[in-house]
Amino acid sequence: QVQLVESGGGSVQAGGSLRLSCAASGYTYSSYCMGWFRQAPGKEREGVAYISPSGGSTYYADSVKGRFTISRDNAKNTLYLQMNSLKPEDTAMYYCAADPPPCTLGTSWYNYWGQGTQVTVSS
Repeated sequence: QVQLVESGGGSVQAGGSLRLSCAASGYTYSSYCMGWFRQAPGKEREGVAYISPSGGSTYYADSVKGRFTISRDNAKNTLYLQMNSLKPEDTAMYYCAADPPPCTLGTSWYNYWGQGTQVTVSS
């Protein structure tokens, strides 16, 4: 079965960096769109970024554009999110998700989800 396991979360000060990873198994990883999503307490889950199966196409939410970079290693079945210039408003549980194309940032589109990794940014 599809399994997605996130790691790399933690606590950092504003302006710092973190790199999240998502290890995938149980499906043909290189055929699926992959996305990062986040959910802050009391807020709805929102899309952060997605990447196409080949890695050739990416898309970012305006709130993270220029600060976050999504990438994937299809040989290692792993998805990454490099987060730089972190802000307190980036504090949330971060989730990776997978689904076949077409790729989208809509949370309702994705059928496969990880358990999440917590990111906390202090001012």
